Amino acid sequence: MSLTPFKLLRPRSVDEAMEFLAKHGSSLRVLAGGTDLIPSMRQKLFEPEFVLDLRGIGSLKQIKPSPGGGAEIGALTSLHAIEKSSFLHEQYPVLTQAAATVASPVLRNMGTIGGNICLDTRCLWYNQSLTWRKGCGFCIKKDGDLCHVAPGGTKCWAAFSGDTPPALLCLKAEIEVVSPRGARRVLLNDFYTGLGDNYRELQADELVTRIFLPASSAQYSGVYRKLRVRGSIDYPLAGVAVVMKRSNGHIEDARIGITAVNPAPLLVQGATELLSGKKMSETLAEAAGDLSARTAKPLTTSALTPEYRREMIRVFAKRAVLAAAGN
Repeated sequence: MSLTPFKLLRPRSVDEAMEFLAKHGSSLRVLAGGTDLIPSMRQKLFEPEFVLDLRGIGSLKQIKPSPGGGAEIGALTSLHAIEKSSFLHEQYPVLTQAAATVASPVLRNMGTIGGNICLDTRCLWYNQSLTWRKGCGFCIKKDGDLCHVAPGGTKCWAAFSGDTPPALLCLKAEIEVVSPRGARRVLLNDFYTGLGDNYRELQADELVTRIFLPASSAQYSGVYRKLRVRGSIDYPLAGVAVVMKRSNGHIEDARIGITAVNPAPLLVQGATELLSGKKMSETLAEAAGDLSARTAKPLTTSALTPEYRREMIRVFAKRAVLAAAGN
């Protein structure tokens, strides 16, 4: 499938990117690594007049300790660099684990952490060619008014399928969002809306430029587990991230994040209260799995059944909690 003609814009700084955004706004699409955008453009999901290629902004490709503790990661940092960072592996291992599962080595070399955070939601009815979508009457997310996943409903249930966001949620990450009006810092947990067709709080003239990891989340043990059909390429069809801090054989703090089973990555509410202060056991891990499965709301957005994906959230959460506790 060929691309619709567009004009490529190549800023060399964030300020220059802001100028392009202020001038062209909603008539452009932002390209970081291009691993998701280009296939979507080939499917005619997006036909922008301009493409803003950020890859020339070197200042957004860094991983460095923050002055007051914690870490700062440029949004254009490749997933390969995240995976291989010894600093992140030591301080925030759940993030390096999650990054290592994304697609294939070639795609991790191209894909960026910012792109994974902003990844478009996916659905069997949406991620198809224009001819296929036209034959189905389109959908709420693109050109239509019907949700094929939940007929009769008015909400889009396309699933968010990024691997690193549940890990970042567990780490209480913040992101920097820059626009011609200035910069703001947002807790990543507040960035996602829970709507498949309008899934993030990001305006047409805004960019995600940095990710901040707090010192308070450093050196937690971390585990990421992912379900996919092909082990070296596919998006997650269910994913679980766990971080945990232990003291004197008991869990001092813990968080669980899930992905690919809702229109947004989510923290499992109540997981911290369930696990904190307890000694790890098979029964406690099973309870964490049950709680995670209740948070998951998978529908028929992928080739695997919702029931199987929900059950795998249960299984992965139990296994990840046990692994994070060293069991």
